[in-house]
Amino acid sequence: MKKRKAVITESECVACGCCVKVCPKKAISVFKGMYAEVNTDLCIGCGACMKECPASVISVEVFEYEDKEN
Repeated sequence: MKKRKAVITESECVACGCCVKVCPKKAISVFKGMYAEVNTDLCIGCGACMKECPASVISVEVFEYEDKEN
C-alpha cells in the first residue's frame, strides 16, 4: 500500500509556522522554535504545507506501507 506524507528538511526549516497554520489535520508542529516536524500518523499528504512554505523545505513523498489488516 502506498501513502503520501509530508517531509520537512529540518536543518533548513526557519520555524515560521506557516505550515502549521494551513495543515487541515493539525499534523505539523514547531519543535522548540527551531524547526517544524510532521506527525506521520496524522498527515494525509495533501501538500498544503508544501505550497505554503516560504523556505521551500517541505516535500510530499510516497511511502510503501504494509497492510497490517491482511
